[in-house]
Amino acid sequence: MAAASDDQTGFAPDDDAPIGYMKRTRDYYAAIGYTTPYRWAHYTSAPFQPLTKPLNQSRIALITTAAPFDPARGDQGPGAKYNGGAKFYSVYDGDTSQQHDLRISHIAYDRIHTTATDNGTWFPLAQLKRLAAAGMIGEVAPRFFGAPTNRSHRVTIETDAPEILKRCRADNVDAAVLVPNCPVCHQTVSLVARHLEANGIPTVVMGCAKDIVEHAAVPRFLFSDFPLGNSAGKPHDEASQAITLELALRVLETAPGPQTTVQSPLRWSEDASWKRDYSNADALSAEELARLRREFDAQKEIAKGLRVA
Repeated sequence: MAAASDDQTGFAPDDDAPIGYMKRTRDYYAAIGYTTPYRWAHYTSAPFQPLTKPLNQSRIALITTAAPFDPARGDQGPGAKYNGGAKFYSVYDGDTSQQHDLRISHIAYDRIHTTATDNGTWFPLAQLKRLAAAGMIGEVAPRFFGAPTNRSHRVTIETDAPEILKRCRADNVDAAVLVPNCPVCHQTVSLVARHLEANGIPTVVMGCAKDIVEHAAVPRFLFSDFPLGNSAGKPHDEASQAITLELALRVLETAPGPQTTVQSPLRWSEDASWKRDYSNADALSAEELARLRREFDAQKEIAKGLRVA
């Protein structure tokens, strides 16, 4: 349990607050030798499209940044190191009537404080189907869509978001739920959500990186203060996953206007010390930083080969 402050006010510790991922990642990459800071997508207003049908009559699409498992692409299992070879660079889709093995080894989720053993924490298809069966939503769209995690704003805005819109329209989608994992994933789905919304499809983002999503100004956002990789709830905790998706759909249905953020009441744990670790350059030695730079450069070369293949 968090200790009360010295004046016995009962205040939470100052660091028990949403992680500032933009600053944390800028500082981290500077520490390993990348001196040009990344520019995060920034808007001060957002498009907004109200639902055109009641939620219980709406066809809902799921958009993910997770990748289909491919045994030829190296270790993608729980605890796998960052695997640039498992990345994808084009929008893909999958049949929602089938089960899918989607994984997140290709992105920078929190590998210290979460397990990556339960894809229900990043791909809430089973929960969405449950809500369709219960009549909370009209139906699940026939396909889900994979959004490439791309550092290039231009590629996301000009190529990937329009392609996802095209596929949503082909499936007569009424609204979309977008689920990111890593910091750049949160930017990617924010840009996709803005594009869908500007073209008539209501959206809600479920995510864990509050600063990145709000910096990009999305229409609706359900924020869970969990380690990255758990935007859809806690691992092996169906109640948490159910509550998280149901909250997101309430935000989708009831948001009064653009840039509506609702924070989930769920806590990862009473001990908030996990927030200190993600990409925290101050906690790393010079030797660790040098090793991380070598590993990052190696993964960049792998990813570069995939892009040109």
